[in-house]
Amino acid sequence: MSVSYPDPKDFTYAEVGATREPGHCPPGFRPLHVRTRLGEGEDVFRRASQAVLTWEMHRAMGVGIDATADRAAPGVDVTVTLAGMIKAPCRVVWTLEEPRRAGWAYGTLPGHPESGEESFVVDRTGDGTVWLTVNAFSRAAKWYAKAGGPATRGFQHAYARRCGTVLRNLCRQGGEPA
Repeated sequence: MSVSYPDPKDFTYAEVGATREPGHCPPGFRPLHVRTRLGEGEDVFRRASQAVLTWEMHRAMGVGIDATADRAAPGVDVTVTLAGMIKAPCRVVWTLEEPRRAGWAYGTLPGHPESGEESFVVDRTGDGTVWLTVNAFSRAAKWYAKAGGPATRGFQHAYARRCGTVLRNLCRQGGEPA
């Protein structure tokens, strides 16, 4: 696993890198955990890992991605744009590329509507099943995220579920994701 040692003062929360610990949620934040079955086998794992690590999954979802590198790596800045108007600046805080697991996490920077961290990890279990797990902890940072209340939380869960659906479809298309 590649680990960055970012200066926590750059982020909008203190526990930078905490999504490396499954189930950990700092006090005052809301946890999110969504796991989606993608398929089976090495080919699905390879294609899914590539799509996650190169932003392809996010782009296929229709969100804007402006990243300082073509591939996730600690220290890479990423701005996610939703609906062409909501800009969410983040920085990759850790990545992993192992024989059965690959993924990364980013943390929120000033200007993001939420404060917290989100990880996207593809893993292949012992029986060959391939999964995408989205883990996050967050709390509202901007007035409109606070005003959205439960609707904002519902959007976050829907986004995480959509990540799995889109990635599963990319893997079914065959070949390398673009």
